[in-house]
Amino acid sequence: MDGRRLIEFYESDMHIRKFLHIIRDSPVYPVIYDANHTVMSLPPLINSEHSKITLGTKNIFIEITATDLTKVNMVLNIMVTMFSGYCAEPFAVEPVEVVYPDGEKIMYPELDLRTMTTSTNYLNGIVGIQKSSEEIVSLLKKMSLDATIEKSGGEVVTDLLKKMSLGGKSTGAVENDRISVKLPVTRPDILQECDIAEDLAIAFGYNKIPRAQNNAATVGVALPLNKLADLVRKEMAMAGWTEALTLSLCSHDENFKFLRRPDNGDEAVVLENPKTIEYQVCRSTLLPGLLKTIRENKMHPIPFKVFEVSDVVLKNAARERGAQNQRRACALFSSRMAQFEVIQGLLDTVMLSLNVSRVRPGAQGVGYYLEEADIPTYFAGRSANVVYNAEDGSKIVLGSIGVIHPEVLGHYELDYPVSSFEINIEPFL
Repeated sequence: MDGRRLIEFYESDMHIRKFLHIIRDSPVYPVIYDANHTVMSLPPLINSEHSKITLGTKNIFIEITATDLTKVNMVLNIMVTMFSGYCAEPFAVEPVEVVYPDGEKIMYPELDLRTMTTSTNYLNGIVGIQKSSEEIVSLLKKMSLDATIEKSGGEVVTDLLKKMSLGGKSTGAVENDRISVKLPVTRPDILQECDIAEDLAIAFGYNKIPRAQNNAATVGVALPLNKLADLVRKEMAMAGWTEALTLSLCSHDENFKFLRRPDNGDEAVVLENPKTIEYQVCRSTLLPGLLKTIRENKMHPIPFKVFEVSDVVLKNAARERGAQNQRRACALFSSRMAQFEVIQGLLDTVMLSLNVSRVRPGAQGVGYYLEEADIPTYFAGRSANVVYNAEDGSKIVLGSIGVIHPEVLGHYELDYPVSSFEINIEPFL
């Protein structure tokens, strides 16, 4: 039986078939032999009868396979250390040399301890207690964390003077509050100082932590951007439009192809490992969500007057995380006729609520105007950019307005014409 037939054989096995996808498309299938070329395991599917553990088993070979080396190391270290306690010689482990295809040789398991440094002040502050460095070290050792106090230069000198009987007082050195913690391989969950503080709190006892009142006087207020968004929502709702709240993830086609927009690779944030084709990218426009809202409500009578004020996500290499949110307002009108004047009237209403009046193109002073533009999402000759004359004299393209192209309507299975606008409201802050 070859590898392909083996895959077909286990297709009917209720327990094993859920692992077949891991190696199904691999050009080769992994197998582990012993020195006599007897099959021991077919990872990640099944172990052989030859390597089966029984009550009389004395020697155990621990073999773990995974697609993530970091995670498989964590599991291996934990299993090895737990098994080692039951060895004839307690805590004795025989290492195994793994030779990779490129010739690299690594000895497993890697049981080196990790070291993390924290401070007395930090731990006391996080937990809400007042303990000396020695007491903290004692509590951490209860949690199997090998903690030691790092001596500062001043305290080392003080200790030497004590040994020479030349005084026991510090010479104004900085107080020593650094604590070094050696983390066992069984604690991969400790990633930051706060994890050490959690163990300290457990060792001390949560119920023993003294209650303290927060003396910081603070007043909660809405962020200016959220207040602006609420103002826009209120105006659109009072104009008789219905608000929708759509998902921030969508498919790549919905964000680009269905809207007849090209993807230059510098706009949308793409998910590395999407679980479904419906959620591949973070939306960079609000249109897909509202178009799908109309599609799923076609059983209701026309006209449809829906809007959304929410965030889109855009790539921005200048930001720390390479992306930024942008608050936008979008509205869609759908009826037997596009009635562009309806969607333009709502845009005028929103702008007037922001104290921005409409001006002629090229005019000076604060205001906004429509500038003819050829936008693929909209019908040819029926689209425009919404341009804002800011107080500093700059001209900002807020977004676009127009009648949706029939091809876009076909992609979203819509039967009636749709007119829409979408603008960025952050410049009004």
